[in-house]
Amino acid sequence: MTMCWYEGPLAAFDTETTGVDVETDRIVSAAVVVQDAPGIRPRVSRWLVNPGVPVPAEATAVHGLTEEHLQRNGRWPAPVVYEIAEALAEQAHAGRPVVVMNAPFDLTLLDRELRRHRASALGRWFESAPLWVLDPRVLDKHLDRYRKGRRTLTDLCAHYGVALEGAHDAAADAMAALEVTRAVGRRFASRLERLAPGELHTLQAVWHAAQARGLQAWFARSGVEETVDPAWPLRPDLPAAA
Repeated sequence: MTMCWYEGPLAAFDTETTGVDVETDRIVSAAVVVQDAPGIRPRVSRWLVNPGVPVPAEATAVHGLTEEHLQRNGRWPAPVVYEIAEALAEQAHAGRPVVVMNAPFDLTLLDRELRRHRASALGRWFESAPLWVLDPRVLDKHLDRYRKGRRTLTDLCAHYGVALEGAHDAAADAMAALEVTRAVGRRFASRLERLAPGELHTLQAVWHAAQARGLQAWFARSGVEETVDPAWPLRPDLPAAA
């Protein structure tokens, strides 16, 4: 019998940023971790970026990276975003699924940074081999949809018994998301073990869209004027202003 994806090789990607707007905010640090099997020490690639824009105090309060520290130790964004895209393309070519918690945030932000600094879209890196994304937020929400409470990475770690040491460090968060994804796979093995990562990628896009519609309806009932984007794992470009 072939090994289930959650017991096999996985990678994970995470960023820390200047804020939460994928169209305007910037990457200040990123990490890609690769783990060949559960329990094996991962290989970690890290990047520190001088974003070239102010780093708000609220962002520093989350990840601890000050503007001064980034100016002194960070690299310019253009080579970094290229290297990150190359690292993700390497996973795609290896057929290794990539865990990205709340994928539309990190992947869209990376896409916009590539457009900004390299005049190139993220999709260009996956023309010859597709990127299979596993998003623990989408998986958990679909498989355990009636559970109450929030589903941040910290919440999911607590729920699935995963240690999160050094939260809001890109490498620590990426590794924790990877472990949560393995735990989700094991807990819902009967529903997941027959699915290949490529099939699961397609299903998550459908599940996320349904989750977005549900949240949008809840906002409407609650009088909250907020738009929920159904796109996963990458948001399409905003139409250019007329």
